[in-house]
This record gives sequence, C-alpha cells and structure tokens, in this order.
Amino acid sequence: MEGFLKVLAARPEGDAASQFAAWTATSTRVAQIQADYQQGIAALWTATVARQRGEAAAAVIAPDRGDRRFAGKDWRDNPFYDYLKQSYLLNARLVTALVEAADVDGRTKHKLRFFARQFIDMISPANFAATNPEVLSEALATRGETLARGIRNLLGDLERGRLSQTDEGSFEVGRNLATTPGRVVFENEIFQLVQYAPAGAQVRSTPLVMVPPCINKFYILDLSPENSFVRYALERGNTVFMVSWRNATPEVGHLTWDDYLRDGVIRALRVGREIAGSERVNALGFCVGGTMLGTALAVLAARGEDLVASATFLTTMLDFSEVGDIGVFVDEQGLQAAEATIGRGGVKPGRDLATVFNALRSNDLVWPYVVNGYLKGKPPEAFDILYWNSDSTNLPGPWYCWYVRNTYLENALRVPGKLETCGVRVDLGSVRAPTYILATREDHIVPWKTSYLSTQLLRGEHRFVLGASGHIAGVVNPAAKGKRSYWTNEDLPSLPDDWLARAAEHPGSWWPDWDRWLARFAGGERPAPAAPGNATYPPTEDAPGRYVKFRVV
Repeated sequence: MEGFLKVLAARPEGDAASQFAAWTATSTRVAQIQADYQQGIAALWTATVARQRGEAAAAVIAPDRGDRRFAGKDWRDNPFYDYLKQSYLLNARLVTALVEAADVDGRTKHKLRFFARQFIDMISPANFAATNPEVLSEALATRGETLARGIRNLLGDLERGRLSQTDEGSFEVGRNLATTPGRVVFENEIFQLVQYAPAGAQVRSTPLVMVPPCINKFYILDLSPENSFVRYALERGNTVFMVSWRNATPEVGHLTWDDYLRDGVIRALRVGREIAGSERVNALGFCVGGTMLGTALAVLAARGEDLVASATFLTTMLDFSEVGDIGVFVDEQGLQAAEATIGRGGVKPGRDLATVFNALRSNDLVWPYVVNGYLKGKPPEAFDILYWNSDSTNLPGPWYCWYVRNTYLENALRVPGKLETCGVRVDLGSVRAPTYILATREDHIVPWKTSYLSTQLLRGEHRFVLGASGHIAGVVNPAAKGKRSYWTNEDLPSLPDDWLARAAEHPGSWWPDWDRWLARFAGGERPAPAAPGNATYPPTEDAPGRYVKFRVV
C-alpha cells in the first residue's frame, strides 16, 4: 500500500495521494479492510498448500467475467501460477476497497479511482515475462526466439513512437478503407467536403451533411462496405456529404474554434444545401463533431438562419457536467501550460490525445499488445478499427485550448449567453430543430447519462436512443448483422436513470430506427444527381480526398 501511495505522489495528482494517505492514517475502516485482506491471504495460502498435497480446494477469489488475462490453463491448473493470480486479485481488491472507502472530495476520489486502476492493471503478473506462464512456455519452446522477436518489436515501436495495435501494412485509406465512391466538391484550409455517389435512381430531396470528430478521422463511418454507415445512409436514399477535416500542421496552427464553426461546419452545411438545391439540410455530428454542430446551430439560430431541417447527435456532449475518466487529465494548471505554449498558435500532437484515449481502457488497448508484441514476439493482427484508432490527428493549438477550457474545464457551453462565438452569444436553448440523440451504454469517452442532458438543453422535438456497447462499436453497428440492441423511451424525464427505468429494449442495430426518424425530414424525392457538385462547386479529386490520407509519422 505504501508503494501505491508513492506512485500516486510522484504524479501531478500527488495532492490526491496526500489526502488519501492522511485519511488512511486515521480511518477506523482501514483496520477492517486490512483484516479482510489478511483473512483472504490466509485462506489462499491454506488452499494452495492443500492443492500441493493433491487435495481439492475452491478458489478464494476469481477474475471478473470477461477478464482474458488469466484465460490460459496454467493460471488455473498450476498451483504456483494460481496462487500468483489470486494474490494479485486480492491485492487489487485491497487497493480498490481503500480507495472506495476514502473520505475525500469527489474530484479527488475520481482521480484516486482512475490511477488506482492504472496501477492495478500495470502490476498484473500477466504483464511480466518472469510471471507469465504462457510467455515462459513459448520462450522455452522457441529457445528464446519469441523474446528476441519481442525485443525487435519493442525497438520498432520506440522508433515509431507508438504502441503497435494492428498490422498497419494491411490497410490503406482509399484502397480498403474509406472506399465508398464519391468526389471532393469543396475545400479550404480547414476541411474538404466529399459528396458520395448516389446508390439509386431516386434520392431524398433534403441532403445529409455529416460532421465527424476532428479528433481522429471521418472514415470510422466508412471503414468497409460491410460496416459503412455512409454506405447505409446512401442505400436509404440520402445524398450524403462528409466533412473531412485537415490534419493540422504548423501552417494552420493559428486556427480557432470560431474558424472551425464559421469556415468549417457552417460552410459545409451551406455548400451541401447549394449543391443539392434544397432549402435546408439534415445534419449529423459525431462526438466533438456533434459539439461543434450544436454550437453552430446556436450561432445560426442567433442569426435567424433556418438552415437545418433536423440534427443527429452521435455520442455527443453539449453539457459537460460529468465527463468520465477524461476529466482526470483536465485541470487548470495543465491547461494554462497549453495556453502559454500553443494557445495563440501551434499544434496539439495527435499522439498525446491517442495516449490519453488508450489509457482510458488500458486492459484492452495497452497491455494485451505489450504482452503479445514484446513478451510473446507476435506481430499484431489486422484490425481496421485499431488502424483507425492509431491514425492520429493533430489539432490547432488555439482550437484545442478553447475547447478544453470552455467545455471540459468550465462547462460554459451549456450556460445561455455565457460564450460569444462567431460574433454572437451562444444559447443552445435557441436550437429548435428536431434532434435524434444517440448515446451508448458503455461509452468511456462520452458517458451516456451526460449525453442525455442534451435533451434538457436543446429545444424542439427530441428522440433519445441508447445503444449497447461503447463509443465506437455502439455507433458502428451495421443493421444487416443484427447484433447488440438499443433502448427507446418516448418520454424524456429530467433524469437519465428515470428514462432508462421505463425504456424498452429492442434487438439489433439502431440504424433502422434512425432511418425511420430521418425519413420524416426527407422533403420528398427527386431524381438522383447525374454528377457531383455544380458549376460553383466543381468536383476535383476522388473520394476520400487527400486530407484524410495525411498521416502523422
């Protein structure tokens, strides 16, 4: 326990560790927690001795369901490794119990929970060659070749500056990712606009403009024909436009949040409307793309512009009251340092953001690849979502600093009139467009209960849908596969738990539900355009365009 506190104290969050250490010195609950721990260790020792004598003994503690770290038979059948596994789990339970019992403020508790989990995950015996039976067995069988390959893998990753999660040579954007046919019909220094080829002879009159996050790239919505949300929207009769954000370089390091709204989101909506020849467009925003879309709609409302017929928000926060574990990385001191260095010009490296997102799920996105790549010497498998996950995007420093301060740190976007953007005061309550709001139940980036709060901010008709799974898998859930489920409830009480208590679960993907909702705002049908763009916006390069192909090295 003392070692754990030293680990915390060595981090910027050391104040949390100091509060925690002071509490553990005086709390009477610590004695009970330690007594329970000692009782568990004694029971484990007794069971291990019994197993050494060939006697049956029940496990004192077992891994959580779905914990794949100890799936190998040696962790179960070999008394030594079984003892190692169970003693680790008892130690993990001890640390967790002490953190949960700590009498500290909520923010400190949150930090303690997060870094305790990071510490627990890190010290798993499965993560070290000397205590992982599978690593030792494979090393002996290959006379050390697996360890030698692992060292080569490690050196390669050190040279690249990132952990390999997939076989990057198996993928290429435009070859087997982002392959839906289309053309670039507009570009500026911030984004390219892709117009996709229609899927049929008739299309809905009101086009659909998609605004993806500028953190990571748009092709998460167009990975392959089998799981492409873009292709699904086309097949349902939509004329689809996609914003492809530029991967920021020092030349555009001066760009601000206002620039991204005025010359990014709003410009894309207008170009889509002009090319389609429609009065309005349907708009869709994903994650921070949804945050920018919501802000842009408030700007348009303040100007009296009725540009959007409907808005879809996928795993989006507008109210940042509870941001989950990402909040651990956001504080005034860190933001002030960023503002001093890149706040008026510069670039926020995409790798920094990727490291944060991977840390949120280290047992899924870090340690399995350390074990397989560095200890077992295995090359990573080809997985399209992980390729996308590693395709980092840099952000302009002023944009990044504005976003973090006014959303995560100060939660100012939700307060009517507090922020001035594009020359107007932002009031999300002025947005009257009908909205479809999708959250996902296991989302570790946008907690679903926080996403639900958008129903209390925006005005007009809302449909809130809760999908199964997480931030990516819950969104990219093709209708044809019939996987997972989603929940609906026509009532929208103020508390998300009340909504869920009365929600009905439906098998399969949420995509058809969204399509039925969107069809209400289709504006009828018309013949599909014979060619992309128009005289004002002639097509240039083929989709997916060059902006999305720029890769951080």
